[in-house]
Amino acid sequence: MYIEKDALAGCCEPVAARVVRAAHLARQCVDQNLPDHLRAQAEATLTLLLDDPSPKVRVAMADVLSTSVHSPLHIVTALAADQPDVAGYILARSTLLSDADLVDRVAYGAPTTQVLIAARPHVSFAVSAAIAEVGSNEAVAEMLANSCARITSVSFRRICERCGHDALVREALLSHPHLPAECRHLLAVKVGEVLQSLPLVKMLLGARRADKVVGDATVRASMHLAETCSQEELPALVEHLRLRGEITTSFVIRAVAGGRIDFFASLLVALSDLDDARICAIISRGRPAALAALLRSAGLSDATHAPLIVAIEAWRAVAAGRKRMGAAEISALMCEATRANRYAAANDDLAALLRSIHLEFMRESARDRLEAISA
Repeated sequence: MYIEKDALAGCCEPVAARVVRAAHLARQCVDQNLPDHLRAQAEATLTLLLDDPSPKVRVAMADVLSTSVHSPLHIVTALAADQPDVAGYILARSTLLSDADLVDRVAYGAPTTQVLIAARPHVSFAVSAAIAEVGSNEAVAEMLANSCARITSVSFRRICERCGHDALVREALLSHPHLPAECRHLLAVKVGEVLQSLPLVKMLLGARRADKVVGDATVRASMHLAETCSQEELPALVEHLRLRGEITTSFVIRAVAGGRIDFFASLLVALSDLDDARICAIISRGRPAALAALLRSAGLSDATHAPLIVAIEAWRAVAAGRKRMGAAEISALMCEATRANRYAAANDDLAALLRSIHLEFMRESARDRLEAISA
């Protein structure tokens, strides 16, 4: 009864006085040097002050209680559900909130609330998954910039799918040191979609030409990722490409022509029933008949065997130091093998593909020489 009368009397005071009083009671409540009955009295009074009409009073309470592990949990959770300027102190600093409390606030809170949670000193896998699933773009970018946030590869992928179109999120993703290779590929696809949808691009190139340019750029991005990602990430990247249906015959040919033989081996593992060790042995030492059987087991047509085998043998010679050749020279050998192939008449598309790949590598080689001269 005394506590209730004390709280009611306090409501008649000016707001500034009530703010000072609330802060004092909050400090009493968490002071472990005070007797238990005084802390219990302060806690009971603070519980009544949760209904104070002025948010400044509740802000004063939240400011003190958010920094102590001895704060009453029922008061902390009530303040966490208050309006953003009050809840912000608790959501950003209090260690008493469970993952369930934070996930609930992410799911039903405003974007500003989500940003505060994303910037906490510790963000668990569960909380990061909730932000990845329903968080605003600003909250997602804040979480990615938070070095204390623990994020799974599944959450990275979900962020790419949901927010990959946003430039701020893309920049934060690409800056993250633990972004998986398959997510980098998804971002490349998202960038292509954004560029393809621009009215200026459609007007200058036309819809069909824009589709082709974006498709070619995505393939080149995939090849670059395969070249730069670690051996541990390569199988996951290949599986990601397989599930998206991007491992086509032209994709495989481009990988071999560019000398990405490790990537080519991983592609064959995904396309055939053979294990990695067996495939690597055939690629590195197998005779043409064994290579043809391997390519056939991966579902590659007979017309592609001759140029692929020529390229594999040429890259073997380069690796052994017997020849000095690059992608431009080896792609030229593949073009010659296609013209000499008995399937050539019925496979003009393959010849056109190899010619375009060869011309692309010729341009790259010319640019590299020019840069070397300029340097």
